[in-house]
Amino acid sequence: MENIDIFNSREDYNKSKIDFNCLPENPMLLFEKWIAIAVENNNKESIPFVLSTVSIKNIPSSRVVLLRNILNEGLFFYTNYNSKKSKDIEVNNVVAANFFWKDLEKQIRVTGEVNKISNELSDVYFASRPRNSQLSAWSSNQSEILDFNFDLDDKVNFYSKKFFNQDVKRPDNWGGYCINPHEIEFWQGRPSRLHDRIKYFLDKGKWHKMRISP
Repeated sequence: MENIDIFNSREDYNKSKIDFNCLPENPMLLFEKWIAIAVENNNKESIPFVLSTVSIKNIPSSRVVLLRNILNEGLFFYTNYNSKKSKDIEVNNVVAANFFWKDLEKQIRVTGEVNKISNELSDVYFASRPRNSQLSAWSSNQSEILDFNFDLDDKVNFYSKKFFNQDVKRPDNWGGYCINPHEIEFWQGRPSRLHDRIKYFLDKGKWHKMRISP
């Protein structure tokens, strides 16, 4: 096994800083600004983030999902409603989301309540997906245990024939969620680990902000 020197690995951050004298009252404005920077930097449409949920047994679980929209209501992502994350959300709809861009030395941490969006909104997004992705949504019951020799292509072929020459409708067990943030922290890497951090929190419908120590 190759020897990897993690112990002595170091990197100093010095690409940007937060102007604490020029911050919006609504953190979603800063959130959208940073997302736009990330999209421009990566030249990709998808914005991945780590979504953390807690099960009925108080066991945390994290996975990477894709941010698909930002509206006044919050942050949107889509998944199978039979998945592990969805089952966690059914018993505890308070989640955490973490966005990290190493090249930009930026991180955003979000905590909030997550709820299913309307069927109509889920239908609109599902219709925008590539056809193969639509068929995959029908073919995979996410988080279900499979035999090692199970061939998912067989199921894809089955649904491909079923929806031959017609639109693929959205499965009832597939759709979107919206995270309604009540706490957002912006982290900007700075030299000597003296990072810039600004934290917003929602109280009685109003956003408040504070600078916090690195």
